[in-house]
Amino acid sequence: MSHKFLALLFGACLFTNSLFASYLDKETSDRIKKNVDSIIAKDLNTKQLIFAKDEQKIIEPASLTKIMTATLALESGKMNNIVTITKEMIQVEPTKAGLRVGEKFYLKDLVKAAMVMSANDAAMSIGVYLGDGDVDKFVREMNQKAKKIGMKNTNFTNPCGFDIGNHYSTALDLLTLSEYAIKSNAFNEMAQLKRYDFKAINTKRNYAAYTHNRLLNNYKYAVGIKTGYTQKAGPCLIARAKKDGKDILVVMLNSEHRWKDIKVIFDDVMPDVTGTRPPAKAKIIHLKSTKKRA
Repeated sequence: MSHKFLALLFGACLFTNSLFASYLDKETSDRIKKNVDSIIAKDLNTKQLIFAKDEQKIIEPASLTKIMTATLALESGKMNNIVTITKEMIQVEPTKAGLRVGEKFYLKDLVKAAMVMSANDAAMSIGVYLGDGDVDKFVREMNQKAKKIGMKNTNFTNPCGFDIGNHYSTALDLLTLSEYAIKSNAFNEMAQLKRYDFKAINTKRNYAAYTHNRLLNNYKYAVGIKTGYTQKAGPCLIARAKKDGKDILVVMLNSEHRWKDIKVIFDDVMPDVTGTRPPAKAKIIHLKSTKKRA
């Protein structure tokens, strides 16, 4: 391979990684940049990155972590196994399904509770069970999987998304994780659920898990996938919408106005969704950070 070809290839890679086609007008893109620490948006059909800012910035991922927890559970082949709830599994806060010690559930019910309502007791139960009683073993598997699928700047310390120790990721890595996860039809079905009802096998106690994803309730083209929040991470969102040949995936970290801004992005990228305004002319722009890490 000639040195000239290598130089051209290297230059092309730099261009691809630093410049993105923006469908947003300057005023809109500037406002979104101020509202978010890190963001990346991609058209999954064309494989084109269409909007980004600080996509490799190290940030706490909050409950977006549960995408990895659910993925490992789906791939375990144990979704129909029965899990007995222990004290360790439910000693978590804040968001909980309210599982009780001694109750028995199918693993698949716990996975859906963790994904739909972001139940931390369900996520911890998954980690303890699949780690053969050792949640740290499960966390090691999370990190091994992250490296295997190409997440280069991520480290997990727990299956829930708590800001414990060196728990971090980037918007780019979370995009990689999401693209991997949505290859599973079972994952996609969970990611779109507005509500999931289940019961303990032995006590017959009923549970109802409701989504925190507002898009699923008021944006008909939304197809997932996960919300997140902690005090350090701030409001986080991974959103996906599909319409007329477009399949848009967006990762937003520490986004002050995530619900408003995600609709603006979807409306600009897929203007025929609402017909509220014509699309802005696409252009290549730099997106530079104006915020420090929270």
